[in-house]
Amino acid sequence: MHARAGTELGVMNHTISGRDYQNLWFNGVAVGETGINAALCGTWGCPVLLVTGDEATCAEASALLGGGLTTVSVKRGLGSLSARMIPPARARELIEAGARQALSDLTAVAPWDPGSPCEIKVDYKGTREPDRLRFRPGVERLDGTSIVSRADTWWDAWKQFYF
Repeated sequence: MHARAGTELGVMNHTISGRDYQNLWFNGVAVGETGINAALCGTWGCPVLLVTGDEATCAEASALLGGGLTTVSVKRGLGSLSARMIPPARARELIEAGARQALSDLTAVAPWDPGSPCEIKVDYKGTREPDRLRFRPGVERLDGTSIVSRADTWWDAWKQFYF
């Protein structure tokens, strides 16, 4: 995983593609890749038990999903495009050990649900996506670069952006 856009020392920090998204919130909680994947898995009752990435990503994931989450940091960010990395063979060993630990207690982390009803707010870097999405049912344009989607569940609010 990667840390969300704007995270200091987050290697390749971005939110979704990074090209269009600047910030993303689920019911007021700022999220990036970890939050998106945790909400998606949580929709079907599946917890995220292991997150690997740089130190910033692991800290972000633990803050979101709690202390029961197993994290494996395989690099320390020095900037958005540089890091001090653990050698690949050692990184694989650490990830394998982390997977074993995570799978040893399938109840260590509850499936993550951003809550119901759900509001998803997106700040884009430009106006193209808000221009495109503004007429979709359930989507409201807040200003030139921000939109919000509201629905009874996270999944229904998310689908309004993509389906």
